[in-house]
Amino acid sequence: MQNQVLTPHVYWAQRHREVYLRVELSDVQHPDISITENVLHFKAHGHGAKGDNVYEFHLEFLEPVKPQEEERINKIRMESRVPNDSFANLKRGYLFMYNLVQFLGFSWIFVNMTVRLFILGKDSFYDTFHTMADMMYFCQMLAVVEIINALLKVTRSPVIPTLIQFFGRNIILFVILGSLEEMQSKAVVFFIFYLWSTSEIFRYPFYMLACIDIEWKLLTWIRYSIWIPCYPLGCLAEAVSVIQSIPLFSETGKFSFTLPYPLNITVKFSFFLQIYLIIIFLGLFVNFRHLYKQRRRRYGPKKRKTN
Repeated sequence: MQNQVLTPHVYWAQRHREVYLRVELSDVQHPDISITENVLHFKAHGHGAKGDNVYEFHLEFLEPVKPQEEERINKIRMESRVPNDSFANLKRGYLFMYNLVQFLGFSWIFVNMTVRLFILGKDSFYDTFHTMADMMYFCQMLAVVEIINALLKVTRSPVIPTLIQFFGRNIILFVILGSLEEMQSKAVVFFIFYLWSTSEIFRYPFYMLACIDIEWKLLTWIRYSIWIPCYPLGCLAEAVSVIQSIPLFSETGKFSFTLPYPLNITVKFSFFLQIYLIIIFLGLFVNFRHLYKQRRRRYGPKKRKTN
């Protein structure tokens, strides 16, 4: 059984002095096109008949290509078959500003927490919420924009992973930490905030630069790799905070309620938190799978046809 290269659909048209080729690929990235003697070489990552993969083909001409004709390869223009978006520049500007604001917000949190850690040491763990909560509230409330963008197809982000991250973080921030003063002085708050901000100070500038068609390879690699340690550790820290809050909610009775007559049963909020612990790890699986697929498409081995 031999691996075969994926070949895109190629359409040929010819005039007396000109040859026209149309390659059926969309979302093309990193096209590599060259001519050596009488062979045209094409290789690019894009979406074709076999999904997102690397496609390539070699086209042999009857005679060697003249050197002056080789220079024209640099003038090849890739045209999108998608209708022109008259609001494209406005959309790019909007996305650029959103990602910039989020980047600045999480950078403020990350830098301040890092400085305080070096100056105060472990003492900085216990007042993280009181010093960073306002900015974290702002960034996490603003993140609702990402759900709207996904629903309206402003971005290509999948809706389910976006919802999982948004609601997961806000339950921890507003319900577990924000509603219980006893939780606000726990050391786990430091680790939650630090892991969240560590991921976001690379994710948002990556999207920000993508809005203006700039790619910094080091930033791209970090964006597709930083989640490997940060995401599981972040979920673990969130789970620890939920476990620590369960006895506090049981003692105070906060958010608990009693079912009406004739049941008259008191349903404790801590019961829902125990269920939520399971949901945290289910969400970890869904988002981890999504992030893994993203990284594999970018850096992993490419799929090949087999006989």
